[in-house]
Amino acid sequence: MGMLSRNKVIDALEDKRAKFEEYQAAQRSEFDLRQQLLERFLQMSAAEISARVAERGQAWPGALPTPELDEATALCVSCTERWQHHQEARAWALTVLQGRPVAAVDGSQIPPSKELSTPLGAVQIGWYINYHVPGGRYEKDVRFEVLAPQELGEEEGGEFPDWRVNQQRFVGECKQLMALMERFAAPDAGEAPLCFFDGSFIISFAGQIRPNRAEAYLDAVRTLLDTSARLAVPLAGFVDSSGSRDVVMLINTVAGPPYMSLTDGALFAPLLPNWGDRTPFFICARNDPLSQQGNAEFYQNVAFCYIRLAAERPPARIELPRWLVEAGLAGAIVDRVRAECIVGAGGYPYAIETADAVAVLKQADRDHFYALFQQFAEQQGLQFHFSRKQLSKQARR
Repeated sequence: MGMLSRNKVIDALEDKRAKFEEYQAAQRSEFDLRQQLLERFLQMSAAEISARVAERGQAWPGALPTPELDEATALCVSCTERWQHHQEARAWALTVLQGRPVAAVDGSQIPPSKELSTPLGAVQIGWYINYHVPGGRYEKDVRFEVLAPQELGEEEGGEFPDWRVNQQRFVGECKQLMALMERFAAPDAGEAPLCFFDGSFIISFAGQIRPNRAEAYLDAVRTLLDTSARLAVPLAGFVDSSGSRDVVMLINTVAGPPYMSLTDGALFAPLLPNWGDRTPFFICARNDPLSQQGNAEFYQNVAFCYIRLAAERPPARIELPRWLVEAGLAGAIVDRVRAECIVGAGGYPYAIETADAVAVLKQADRDHFYALFQQFAEQQGLQFHFSRKQLSKQARR
């Protein structure tokens, strides 16, 4: 049994004391720089910021302000609701959600495994709709799809890669959200739900992968945003822990040099003191390989803000199609997100948590899937076997 020697740990930490001190000094100087740039930025109106961006000739300055910026106090739009205890907050949340449906979609996947003689993958897309009506009415369901060997893309180094399964899952989530939007846009469907997308519409990662693989992601997000605008169905992307630097880049562009290297979450954390406080909305204009290659025109159809939903974590990022902000509906949508987070656990929207629980495939599900495939292969007279390593693992369980 291993053991930790207290003295050796203390000695090893002492060896690195200078490095820890250096790191903290850098953090302090970054904080001073943040204060200096923020002060300059806060003196500018939305119109002045936009003019300065144009003057600097920066086509993708990270973000652009909306008129909300001029109504905010030091980049904070306060949550006007205050509660004495959780029961009071929950009562408010249920009032906000009453009669207003919410839907969320999530996905899970089984990548191809080299333990199987026949390569195959699978994608499960789950969705959850809560109608928020007295007595309760909700819907939970999944769609399951198998990817045969020919659908997994080319073999690389003797193995089938995961990229095709990942892509199919992402596209499947977008398609399912669009199917729900179409369904609720029907004349007799009642009020359209707020549709949650678990993640960001700003898919910078697609600029790092091969163009022929990126196209499916780009098409999926463009069509999703267009569908929301065309059918006037509200849509919200939720990013619990964002490493984005869009507003930091905007501030650097108009108030620098010098330049700060914080994330937006770290920038805003001290500016949003109370639960539910948020920033004004910004229009996304991220500078990344996609926008530089001319493939990210849809970024400017996305507005985002940061919101305090947990004391111990940086603010979360909410993204909305730009049409919701321009139609004056963003404040009401943010209230619904707040309400979902009160009903959920730990500052996370309940609808997304539930869709995740519906969709998730655990190890036991994978084993069950392989057993069902084995039965299917035997019935159809198909050649199929597990590797010795897999058989020995199963025997040990």
